[in-house]
Amino acid sequence: MAYGLEWLNLTVRWLHLIVGIAWIGASFYFVWLDNTIRPPRPGSALEARGVSGELWAVHGGGFYNPQKYLLAPPELPQQLHWFKWEAYSTWLSGFALLVIVYYANASAMLVDRSVADIGAAQAIAIGVGALVAAWAVYDGLCRSPLSRHQGWFGAVVFLLLTAAAYGLSQVLSGRAAYIHVGAMIGTIMVGNVLMVIIPGQKKMVVAMMAGQAPDPVHGRRGKERSVHNNYFTLPVIFIMVSNHYATTYAHPQNWAVLTLMMAAGVSIRHFFNRKHKGVYAWQYPLIGAVLLAIVGWWTAPHLPPLPPVKGEVTFNRVRAIIGERCVTCHSPSPTFPGYTAPQAGVKLHTPADIAQNAQRVYQQVVVTRIMPLGNLTKITDEERAVIAAWVKAGAKVE
Repeated sequence: MAYGLEWLNLTVRWLHLIVGIAWIGASFYFVWLDNTIRPPRPGSALEARGVSGELWAVHGGGFYNPQKYLLAPPELPQQLHWFKWEAYSTWLSGFALLVIVYYANASAMLVDRSVADIGAAQAIAIGVGALVAAWAVYDGLCRSPLSRHQGWFGAVVFLLLTAAAYGLSQVLSGRAAYIHVGAMIGTIMVGNVLMVIIPGQKKMVVAMMAGQAPDPVHGRRGKERSVHNNYFTLPVIFIMVSNHYATTYAHPQNWAVLTLMMAAGVSIRHFFNRKHKGVYAWQYPLIGAVLLAIVGWWTAPHLPPLPPVKGEVTFNRVRAIIGERCVTCHSPSPTFPGYTAPQAGVKLHTPADIAQNAQRVYQQVVVTRIMPLGNLTKITDEERAVIAAWVKAGAKVE
C-alpha cells in the first residue's frame, strides 16, 4: 500500500506539473496578448469587422496574426477552441495529489501535535472546508460592490489569504498549511474558469447561434476573473515548490513568511503586466526583491547557541544519535509511516553513508535545526551539539 501511494505520488505529480504548465502558460500568454495587441487603423477593414486589436508575431519559423474582437466576430467559426481542460486537469490532479500525499497519511502529514492536538479526520475536514470556504468567500466578494474597486478588492483578498495562512498554521503542520493555502488559491482559479469564464463564453456562443448580439457583460466578467487568475499564478507556483524548503514552512512565523512570498510574487507579476503595456514600472520588481531579501534574512538561522558537549565525542556516539533520531526516514527501508524510500535520497544507515552526508546533516540538524521534521523523533540540543562537535573535528569514522 505504501509503495502504491509512492508510485501514485510520482505519476500524479508529473501529470499535475504538465497540465499546470499548460494552464499557467496559457494564462500568461493571453494576458500578454491582451496587453500587447494594438487597435487597427481607423477606417480599416479590420475595424469594420469589429476587431479591437491585432498583433503580428514570429515563432518557430512561422508568422502569426492573432486578432481580438471587441465583442464577437460577425460569424461564428466552425472550429472554436475552449481553454478549459488545462484548468480542470490541473485542479483534479492537484486534489488527487492532496489526497495521496496528505489525506492518505494524515496523521503524519497533516497533524503536528506540537501545533494542535487534533485527529486525522479533523485535520482533513479543516483542509477540505478551507477549499470550499475559499471559493464561497472570493466569489461573494466578486459579486459585491467591492469588485468595482480593483485596488481595494485585491487588498481585501490578500488580507483574507493572509488570515487563512495564519489560521491553518495554527491547526495543521507547516507544510500542510502551505499546501492548503495553495489549494485554496487553485480552487478559486479553477472556480473562475468553471463557474464564470466558460459559462459566460457559452452564453455568448448561444446568442450568436441565435443571431443575437452577445451580452458584453460576460466578456467583462470573464476578463476580470482571468486577470485575477494571472495574479494568483506566482504565489501558487511558490507554494508548489515550498514543500522542498523547510526553512519556509518550518519557520515559527511560517504564515508571515508565506504572506511575504505571495506579496513578492504579486508585485513581480504586476511588473510584467505593466511592462507588456509599455509601462516600465521598476518599483514593482524592486518591491519584490526587497520582500525576498527580507524573507532570506528572516528565515536564516537566528538560534540560541547549543550547550557545551559533555564527555568524549566519538563516531559511535554520533551514530547512535543518528540511528535513533534520523534513520527512521533516512534508510533504504524507512520505518516512518508513509515513507518507502529515503527522504531526499539521503541514507544514514551505514558509517560510510553518515560520513558522506556529514555536511548535509550538519546543515539541517545543527545550523538550521529544521530536521528532524517537526522534531518528531525528539532530538535534544545536547545531541545536536555532539553532531556539531564531530563534524567540526573532521567527521572522522573510527
